[in-house]
Amino acid sequence: MTIKKILGLTTTLAATALLAACAPSSSKADKADSGEQALKVGVMAFDDTTEPLWDEVTALAKKEGVALDFVEFTDYTQPNTALANGEVDVNAFQHYNFLNNWNTENDGDLVAAADTLLSPIRLFSGLEGDKAKYKDISELPDKAVVSVPNDATNESRALYVLESAGLIELEVAENELATLKSIVKNPKNIEIKEVQADQIAANLASVDAAIINNSFAQSAGVDYDTTLFKEEINEASKQWVNIIAAQKDWEKSDKADAIKKLIAVYQTDKVAKVINETSKGVDIPAWEGAPTFE
Repeated sequence: MTIKKILGLTTTLAATALLAACAPSSSKADKADSGEQALKVGVMAFDDTTEPLWDEVTALAKKEGVALDFVEFTDYTQPNTALANGEVDVNAFQHYNFLNNWNTENDGDLVAAADTLLSPIRLFSGLEGDKAKYKDISELPDKAVVSVPNDATNESRALYVLESAGLIELEVAENELATLKSIVKNPKNIEIKEVQADQIAANLASVDAAIINNSFAQSAGVDYDTTLFKEEINEASKQWVNIIAAQKDWEKSDKADAIKKLIAVYQTDKVAKVINETSKGVDIPAWEGAPTFE
């Protein structure tokens, strides 16, 4: 891939929680040969995890006659605007929740064309010194103190993880976020402590367990071997699955064949293996039939 151009786009959409806005970046391109279909893909700026992933997808797509032209962004408010304006054919940077919020706030009609991966959040054991207090979720005592992010979106996600782990039961109206008031059963009388998301990892010694977003867990050097429970792919976590997004009528467009080929090569065991290896097991393939890794 070679550096191609500088992209500058603006929008009024405010980035959602944990998505920090930065300056626009450059585009990487795989120039289409004669007879190849060109497909412009909007992504966030490449890093050590995503570049090997997209290198693999690019190689597989090329074998299917599709040349991927990557347009990199460093501001999460830009890729959907570019897609809506037709400046890219698809983008791959967001989960369902982000896309739904963007459509609502911008009167948009972008759609998910395919599932890609999930970056599951985890319930980590609290610490005693530098060692985990517990090795299994069943060891959590009655009245255990569990910290969760205090912003509405991530707190809701964390509460659903606690429900999936069997620690609480929620009753939530459709399309509403879960809150502490949504808890209808709490058999262990767990005390849920609301903490600023970027401070949770620093306070593991003061709690029995904590749900920490991956970005903060990784930056704080949290040991993933202290995981007591990992978010599962289910109905509750569906909104957090990352996607390839496209325009509403993409299947009727002249790019439909190329997009279908992109989806087909992305959703392969080879790409799943790259996702697992480059993320060191943090991210998991989330499409139907995707392989699992332990």
